[in-house]
Order: sequence, then structure tokens, then C-alpha cells
Amino acid sequence: MKGMKCCPIDNTFKLIGKKFTVLIIRNMMKNQTRFNQFIDSIDGINPKILSARLKEMEKSGLIQRKVYAETPIKIEYFLTEKGRALKSILDQMASFSMQYCAKDVFNDAKP
Repeated sequence: MKGMKCCPIDNTFKLIGKKFTVLIIRNMMKNQTRFNQFIDSIDGINPKILSARLKEMEKSGLIQRKVYAETPIKIEYFLTEKGRALKSILDQMASFSMQYCAKDVFNDAKP
């Protein structure tokens, strides 16, 4: 890739390629914003890993963290413009899976 510092696909995977990151983004696109919502809806994730992923995503500019001055404290996470820009990629991933992996996706194994 002449004239490039790195492969753009590899660079994207550095942002979203860690386990659970894409699922967190998917759930944020479905209006989940709270830590416990992610814990309850993402199979296999634990609080330590979720906390690490949220920090990584915030540091990379994919999400923003909002802390409310309430008791008990309330924290919500939101996708930034950069994070929302991943929607078309996730949509394409879902389409690919539905077309080529139907037996794993659908109960009747048909697309």
C-alpha cells in the first residue's frame, strides 16, 4: 500500500477488533447506555472486561461517558460521531452473516 503508513482495515480492527467491542457498539446503536444493560445483554462479558472495553472505546473517541450529579451516581455511555459512523459496517457484517451463515443465524437455517 504505497503512500500509506498502515493498512486501513488493520487500523479499523485495532479500534473495534477486541472481543465484545463490536457487540457493545451494536447495543449502543440499539439505545443501550448503561453498564448493567451491557452486562445483562452481552453473553460472556464480565464487569472487568466491560469496564476495560468502555475505557478503550472512550480513549479512541468511539464513545463518550456522561456522569450525572445524582445519588446514587448515574453514568451513561453514548456513541460519538466516529462511533456512529460504524453503523454501515455493522449492517454489512449482519448482512454477510445472514446470507452466508444462515444455519448459524436463523432457527430454520434459511436466509
